Amino acid sequence: MIELKFMVDNLWILISALLVFIMHLGFSALEVGLTRQKNTVNVLFKNMFIISAGLITYALVGFNTMYPGNSFNNILSIGGPIGFTDVTKNLTHAYGDYTYYSDFLFQAMFAATGATIVSGAVAERVKLSSFLLFATLLVGLAYPIAGAWKWGGGFLDDMGFYDFAGSSVVHAFGGFAALACAWLLGPRADKYTNGKINTLSGHSMPLVAIGVFLLWFGWYGFNGGSVLSADPAAVSLVFVTTSLSAACGILSAMFISWFMNKKPDYIITANGALAGLVGITAGADIVSIWAACVIGLISGILLVFGSNLIERILKIDDPVGAITVHGICGIWGTIAVGIFSAQHDVLTQLIGTTIISVFAFTFSLLVFGAIKKTLGIRINGKLEQQGLDLLEHGHEAYPDFKTSS
Repeated sequence: MIELKFMVDNLWILISALLVFIMHLGFSALEVGLTRQKNTVNVLFKNMFIISAGLITYALVGFNTMYPGNSFNNILSIGGPIGFTDVTKNLTHAYGDYTYYSDFLFQAMFAATGATIVSGAVAERVKLSSFLLFATLLVGLAYPIAGAWKWGGGFLDDMGFYDFAGSSVVHAFGGFAALACAWLLGPRADKYTNGKINTLSGHSMPLVAIGVFLLWFGWYGFNGGSVLSADPAAVSLVFVTTSLSAACGILSAMFISWFMNKKPDYIITANGALAGLVGITAGADIVSIWAACVIGLISGILLVFGSNLIERILKIDDPVGAITVHGICGIWGTIAVGIFSAQHDVLTQLIGTTIISVFAFTFSLLVFGAIKKTLGIRINGKLEQQGLDLLEHGHEAYPDFKTSS
């Protein structure tokens, strides 16, 4: 019976890892759809690199930094590569409900997400080599350090901070890293002209829809896999809370933006699903289904007003809305655990999400700032005007389909 449970639980972790892997295709499709045709290959290139760098750096240093074991001092412990010690006993139920390698693969799929979030916020004007360097450092060093503070048994975990699947550890982390990078990089050349905010429309709304639905589909592995077993009651609750929060995020974002703009905004509505998904991720396993609805509704509202704050007041150009979806809604979802769960309090949740967000912002400000001073982080005006695909990569995404940029 123990062996059967071990096999089923391990299989579910591996299936969940594959679902999270599919999310990277969703991120790629979403970013491509929300940016202009002339930069499509560049967007795909960045996202292809991120999953590769994420897996390799997480294997080399990230996994054992994030999960250091008994040697952890609760703040920082840089780990070594996986597979250099005898893990034979860790391939049986002696390790837990799944094997050591299943654990690594599932967590590795999470690791690249932070850099993927940043990719969308800096799209269409970031220098490729500089972004690749930054993404590697973010995934390989900063994310495992922050993750260890909660999921590795660090000081945030000791203080009672709760983040089930990563509203803060993954999403707020990525969102505030994106905020720092987008601020340092500056807006696209034609975004703000003569005091006017110009709409730089993405070139493919069908790809946006595909991206959102792939991300939603993958989120069942992201949240459902974070149960860390195939327990029917726990997984089914997580599936329902995840679904309802996403659905409510769509509705609130749709109606609020429709009222404010006098027309239904498809991009805001699509991002409303992601806002609801990010919001529920911290407490999907412990909040009630009706609390999940409230979390999703407020996430959608925050998306609308947060997007206006970022674009119109702060004048930060975020082509895909990553800062609001992941940063603001990630913080809200984490705090919501303290509101809707009797076992956790708002103050602890607020302190925890603030620490992670400030760390991500500060790390990104310093590292991306250093890259800006040394290598440069922005492409030249000619590249930005003509597009990155042909001049930087040597080919176009749609060579037989010509439109004006």
